[in-house]
Amino acid sequence: MHKRVLALDIGGTKLAAGVVAEDGRVCSFLQRRSLAERGPDDMLDRLFALGHEALAAAGSGGLHAVGIGCGGPLDTERGLVQGPPNLPGWDEIAVAERAEQAYGVPARLENDGVAAAIGEYRHGAGRGARSMVYLTVSTGVGGGAILDGRLMRGRSGNGGEIGHMVVVHDGRPCPCGSRGCIEAYCSGTSIAARARELLDDGADSALARVATLTAADVSRAAADGDPMAAALWDDTTEILGTGVASLSNLFEADVLVLGGGVTRSDDQLLLPVRERVDELAFEFAGERCRVVLSELGEQVGVIGAAAAAFDTFGR
Repeated sequence: MHKRVLALDIGGTKLAAGVVAEDGRVCSFLQRRSLAERGPDDMLDRLFALGHEALAAAGSGGLHAVGIGCGGPLDTERGLVQGPPNLPGWDEIAVAERAEQAYGVPARLENDGVAAAIGEYRHGAGRGARSMVYLTVSTGVGGGAILDGRLMRGRSGNGGEIGHMVVVHDGRPCPCGSRGCIEAYCSGTSIAARARELLDDGADSALARVATLTAADVSRAAADGDPMAAALWDDTTEILGTGVASLSNLFEADVLVLGGGVTRSDDQLLLPVRERVDELAFEFAGERCRVVLSELGEQVGVIGAAAAAFDTFGR
């Protein structure tokens, strides 16, 4: 019987669960709102219930392990979540241990950006690449890098916090406590907050009629020609493209993959980012890093968390 992993994805906006086979095939996939304001105990109870639903939906078959992706900082060896900026109250939460109690199999906790990088490298847009960088642009901004076929983890397993690379000196405050990070400008949360600030300052925009702004609202308004939204979107893609160009120069990867909810705007995001990379990134051996969108889409988190579990507990 083929081994299968239950993969759980913990995000500031959504929770996801899926059963994933060794070859990356997703046997079931479910999502729910995170409701992060309710705190870690409520979120984990609902996440584990969602996992049981995913197991039932996948049908009969053995469960090899549980893989869990969550934003950092984490202690991956002890399975602890240690206060991610987008998850208030998640301080020293023993997620892996609680998952093992819930399902009766070993569990692996992995940084969600790193997990997604593994999934995309093995089963998505990074297949066949020697080196790949993955950047998720969602509630926050994260990522991971695989260089010469080896995952970059860092000293404590938290390497790949690409979202907290500073791109604007002394810029906007970031949830991490720094200023000017990519996340402070390009995450879905930040795009919406910047739009609301402009409206509060008196900017004229159709977005003033939207009660609860999202990044998707801003991208749609920009595509429809709303001047304020278009200017904000242009600024966002320029900053994101600057960061991507820096990553290209730093890692000389074959491909840089963009994923996460904000990238659902497709070419509206991808094309200006590519233009910025063409302006700023070096050519190595006559080529620049290719910038592409994720092939795994909204399932990248569970596919990556499952791949991390298979790597840890054996294939």
